[in-house]
Amino acid sequence: MNARTYILADNQDISKAGIRFLLKNNGFEGNIAEVSTKKELIKMLPDNSNAVVVLDYTAFDFVHIDDLLVVASRYAKVSWILFSEELSFQFLKRISIENSFSILLKNSSSKEISTALLDAQNNNRYLCPRIENWINSQDAKTAEKQLLTTTEQEILKQIAIGKSVKDIADERSVSVHTITTHKKNIFRKIEVNTTFEASKYALRSGLLDALDYYI
Repeated sequence: MNARTYILADNQDISKAGIRFLLKNNGFEGNIAEVSTKKELIKMLPDNSNAVVVLDYTAFDFVHIDDLLVVASRYAKVSWILFSEELSFQFLKRISIENSFSILLKNSSSKEISTALLDAQNNNRYLCPRIENWINSQDAKTAEKQLLTTTEQEILKQIAIGKSVKDIADERSVSVHTITTHKKNIFRKIEVNTTFEASKYALRSGLLDALDYYI
């Protein structure tokens, strides 16, 4: 492999160790750096504007897809490999338009990961077969239609900006029990257990604008 810096932006030590092993196993002898926050990554990019960034988006502190895309636009020569789980359909549909992003799953095979690492070195994009098939399949189109209902999306937005169940019930002129039931159904559908996780989902999927979240 040509010497192009790899930046491992991941909070799981086992994942970083696995990427290091695969790089070395494929003959990479260049620099491999590690960062654990967006701030550290942004600080490193000016001196590594041609890097390959291996990013676990769901575990990192990017709060919204636009946040990530702004950074990517500033460093147009950087190749990105999203190495994550639990990426929403809306996120994948949007990010798949960006040619600088390869996408892997944490349970992708070592062959798939090695292919993505090699392709990124050569400025080629790689989508693992499951992601590519899911994006293009009828199941994915159906899944998009079967996401949260309009009412559930509105309630999730209110939850994400910090409103209580009682506040939401009062605003919608319904019972607390009704909103509690909606909340349980929302958490079940998006597979989260806490309000914080639900807020991250709302941001990642584009249901909530980052500015609304922080106001």
